[in-house]
Amino acid sequence: MIVTRKLAAILVADIVGYSRLAGADEDRILARLRALRSDLIDPSISVHNGRVVKRTGDGVLVEFRSVVDAVRCGIEMQNGLVERNAGLPDDRRIQFRIGIHLGDVVEEADGDLMGDGVNIAARLEGISKPGAIALSEDAYRQVRGRIEFAVSDLGLKELKNIAEPLRVYSLEVGVPAEARPAPLESPPQKSGPPRGSIVVLPFASLGGGEEQEQFVDGVTESLTTDLSKLANIVVVARNTAFTYRGKPVEAKQVGRELNVRYILEGSIQRGAGRMRINTQLIDATTGNHIWADRFDKPMADLFDMQDEIVSRLANQLRGELIAAEAERAEHEPNPDSLDYFFRGVAAFNKGRLENVERAKELFEKAVELNPAHVDAIVGVARAEVLFALYRVNERAARLASAEAQLLKGLSIDPRNHWAHLWLGYVQVMTNRAQRGIGEFERALNLNRNIGVAHAWTGLAKIMLGRAEETEAHITEAFRISPIDGVTFLWKYIDGLAKLYLGADEEAVELFRESIDASRNFPLNHFHNAAALALLGRQSEAEAEARAGLAIAPEFTLAGFRVTAESDNPVFLAQRERVIEGMRKAGVPEG
Repeated sequence: MIVTRKLAAILVADIVGYSRLAGADEDRILARLRALRSDLIDPSISVHNGRVVKRTGDGVLVEFRSVVDAVRCGIEMQNGLVERNAGLPDDRRIQFRIGIHLGDVVEEADGDLMGDGVNIAARLEGISKPGAIALSEDAYRQVRGRIEFAVSDLGLKELKNIAEPLRVYSLEVGVPAEARPAPLESPPQKSGPPRGSIVVLPFASLGGGEEQEQFVDGVTESLTTDLSKLANIVVVARNTAFTYRGKPVEAKQVGRELNVRYILEGSIQRGAGRMRINTQLIDATTGNHIWADRFDKPMADLFDMQDEIVSRLANQLRGELIAAEAERAEHEPNPDSLDYFFRGVAAFNKGRLENVERAKELFEKAVELNPAHVDAIVGVARAEVLFALYRVNERAARLASAEAQLLKGLSIDPRNHWAHLWLGYVQVMTNRAQRGIGEFERALNLNRNIGVAHAWTGLAKIMLGRAEETEAHITEAFRISPIDGVTFLWKYIDGLAKLYLGADEEAVELFRESIDASRNFPLNHFHNAAALALLGRQSEAEAEARAGLAIAPEFTLAGFRVTAESDNPVFLAQRERVIEGMRKAGVPEG
């Protein structure tokens, strides 16, 4: 039987005194319970992305991807019961006890869940007050400061068949939380629109009929949806944006009316068998144009074109918005966690280890100010991964640190696609390539626009001895995001696959294209040196080896052997040939 172990938020709910209620009038209580399931319980679970694992006669066990979703669902269920119990005598009221825990569970092939995560949630339900929600300490930590209701610390509790006592908190649904006193020295409030706030105005349809109008609306709606999935980006709802359809707009006025920093507008025109899309990003506070682009493509299936256009735009806009916010953050006199995060991204994107060092410091400062800032936690992990690649003697410790950070981030937000992406990369680098591919798939399920997830899947295939499959993944990465800050990396992976397959001429072409796009990535130079040496182009190979060592002087063949762990015999044989090429080019043994 295939089982999967994972971290999950578990909610267990049960009706208080069900036997008494059923004994008094079983037919009536069963009818009310059926109505509750269809009108309250199931819709609440669905809205908050839950999965019903099992139902008992009067209860339910539900899995959620985050504690926040589980708690919101529990609150909605308890509030809904209060409304339905209004006017009923006490002996006819239906009340829930609810327990929520974040913990390790085992998922069996049929979808059933077992393990301590489930057992603890069930025991918490048993000690919950009617109408309240009992939270384990692990669950409460994820929602602390985000709950508008009173929470009581019940202290350490002995739970049946649970080895260690657990601290339990009771969320009193309907009881407002006490106002917190302001700190003695409150930090200055940020003025102006929220950072990363944007409205996607309805694109203009230039010519064309009803079909093109539908296509244009589809692009606007899909782009709004995809941008809303990005962390640290605030997107105005589609219905609000569409009130500006067909109206002349002035950027500053729209910015004031919607309280946004950025406006995306565009137009779509079809003619002579081609589709032309013009887009521009505007700073709503100044009216200045930040970025503009044009797509000019042969006509194809409109829905396929819509997906491709939206993916490309979403990827480019994320980079442009982060760059714009980083520029603002550099001049912020009182930086907060988000300011430090944006600064860290800007430093990281400059390449070279000294910039990565600075980026890590900025990400750590962001986490210090906000321990739940998952993107900043992922930023720290990204820096550790880069150090592992370049500082071979620190590799094991750096990758272990990165994995710990990523698991910490996923415990806070299991739906963070960047955390899944980088966890997959760490797994690929530590002889767990197949598991890494699974994490890349999870990242893509959460955000379909991550081109690098496809590229890294191609890298994983090389390490599994299936380099012939890599090109298809690289092609998909470029389809999704042809203009991306890391496309040099995709060319490098494509070249790597060709080199491992013995297609050295093709490998040299791809490495050269990658080096032209980014000269600060040393592995490009070392692998190009290997390909050139294997082709007998000795002087060129030696020049590439020197270029790589100028960037990463600590690089050696001994260190390279451990930078990509794999026990696949096909991969190992292919790598020995590459190492021999590097040796011929003059890369030191170590």
